[in-house]
Amino acid sequence: MEQLNIVGKRSGEGFVAHKAMLVNALLMAIASRVILMDITLERRGLLGYLKALGGSNIVKVIPDASASGSQANGHKRLKVICGSNTSYLADFDWIGDKTPMTICDVRISPSNSVKPNVGAGELADALSRVIPFVAKDDARPILQCVKFIAKEGKLTLVSADGFRLAIIDLDYDDGEGQALVNADDLKGIANALKRAKRARVSFEPSGESLDGMSLIIDTELIRYKWISVNGDYPDYGKLIPTSFNTIAHFDTIEAIKAVNSLKAIADNPKDYPIDLTIGDGKMVMANPDDKGQAELVADTDGEVKVRLDGKYLAEALKACGGMVEFKLTNAYSPTLFSANGYQLVVMPMLTDYANKQAKKDREAKAEQAEPTTTEPEAEPVSEKKTKRNRKKEAVTT
Repeated sequence: MEQLNIVGKRSGEGFVAHKAMLVNALLMAIASRVILMDITLERRGLLGYLKALGGSNIVKVIPDASASGSQANGHKRLKVICGSNTSYLADFDWIGDKTPMTICDVRISPSNSVKPNVGAGELADALSRVIPFVAKDDARPILQCVKFIAKEGKLTLVSADGFRLAIIDLDYDDGEGQALVNADDLKGIANALKRAKRARVSFEPSGESLDGMSLIIDTELIRYKWISVNGDYPDYGKLIPTSFNTIAHFDTIEAIKAVNSLKAIADNPKDYPIDLTIGDGKMVMANPDDKGQAELVADTDGEVKVRLDGKYLAEALKACGGMVEFKLTNAYSPTLFSANGYQLVVMPMLTDYANKQAKKDREAKAEQAEPTTTEPEAEPVSEKKTKRNRKKEAVTT
């Protein structure tokens, strides 16, 4: 459940607050339903209503004490006063049968202070870089989550789908903790954080199990809280390649344009592999069916040819942004995109060329591992031993 922290003044059983503050809080909320003084309203409907209110910047909200017909039938209402406008909001207004059961609660207090430990914009950017790479397959629920790890002065966000692995580190010096949060529950949080002025990330016991944890993100208007999903996340550290034969630096903006041009001529724009040839200060992207290619200027070290899924390549370039460092080992090993503390591992597509290279490398390793057997050398015969044998032969004779 989310908690909207509205700075306002109590007025009897109701409250008085700035309309703009209520609007901003509702814009940053990601839940579909709002509980306001025991009245449940649909968030977007309430937001649209507040935006339409005119006459004053101050809104007063109190329980409706009039003996109306709805009150007599046991239905609760709120009375909203804004300048010369007076309206009544009934329980479950704007809520339909398909309104999701996600809830945020409104809390009114004289002041709300948040001591930030991460940048709100940086956290929003980090989330937008990892959420796209979670698994979409319901059969892999753990990989549908983003893993948050606070350790050794860093807050690390991790996501993976079996073909790609995204990792980003933020400076964080406020204790340790970790949590798994389903990516669907995080939808909209990046946009909300972009509107926030301050953000604070923390972890606390969830109370659901001995080792259960909850992830909490506080902003000046909203507290978001997620209970960690139970399960063991894969040891992603072993999947990050560490040795490379080829490195290329290039501009992702130009690369994305090249990918889009190859997508436009592909037979299937939803499934379009791209061959990348790197070396001699350039990177050539080509359609495998020889229908077109694009050449980019790049700072290269080494040479390699690899095939990547065009959609994966486009998403990787978009996530990195700006200048990117692209590291490769060969045609069949995982590739690594990195930019400003962000890492994205992408598995290449296997081709006949890649399979032949892999077979050749395996055979070379096997030959190096085979022990070499040689015939033992004959023991050198010393001069003294030769003389003894001669004497023995003479005695025998």
